[in-house]
Amino acid sequence: MALVRTLAVIPHLVRMFVRTKLEYPGALVLSWVSQAVSYGSMYTAIALIVARFGTLGGWSWSEIALLLSFHLLAYSTGASFSFTQFRVMEDLVRQGTMDALLVKPISTWTYLVFSGFNIGYAGHVALAIGLMGWALTQVEVTWSFPLALYFIATLVSGAMVVCALMTMIGATAMVFVRSRHLYSIFFGFWELARYPITIFPLPIQVLLLTAVPLGFISTVPVSVILGKPVPMLGDFAGLACVLAGPAMAGLAMLHWRWCLRNYQGAGG
Repeated sequence: MALVRTLAVIPHLVRMFVRTKLEYPGALVLSWVSQAVSYGSMYTAIALIVARFGTLGGWSWSEIALLLSFHLLAYSTGASFSFTQFRVMEDLVRQGTMDALLVKPISTWTYLVFSGFNIGYAGHVALAIGLMGWALTQVEVTWSFPLALYFIATLVSGAMVVCALMTMIGATAMVFVRSRHLYSIFFGFWELARYPITIFPLPIQVLLLTAVPLGFISTVPVSVILGKPVPMLGDFAGLACVLAGPAMAGLAMLHWRWCLRNYQGAGG
């Protein structure tokens, strides 16, 4: 019954937050456009580099375009459920607001995620889908029903990886009070994951497939779809990519519960 009540509350939480954002529709649309233009200019620069040298790490521009779109769509989907919500965890702990959230008759994680569902990523999603649609017409992929299912499953898995990492960063504030600086590390590796990981030294490749597994939101799934070899994972890349999201979600759940058990308030 508790689960049913929680599921019934979620649409109301999302609706309330969306309504607050729609109070200023002009500003919202402007933010979508600015985000799309910002990423579009960045991708144009990458396209010019690839056009100058022909390929990047053995990847053509159309293949890199698919990688970039996959990377952005998985990120924006996962971040819409986690980034703005858990970025403020440090403030919630320091100001004592977290204590009030803990006594709400709903899961604290559920309340944080869905009461702050971020529609501001619509610009990211629109650009990613547009670029992906173009890239899929340019690359050579023999589509089948299982491959289409794999494509969707790995997008979902990649979004779960992003959401799990951001959840763990935010949750860390419950124990150490300060955790926002960890987002700088996250985005440092996120920037690297925008490119084929094969262009990086082996230690970076290992990190992008293990400790900070952002390779699973870009290079790994797209490599499998295009039939390219995946370093270290080999024939297990496809399965590993599908399982990465659920595995990270499970790890994030354990970390969240551990932080809750050890939370003592802003005073320590």
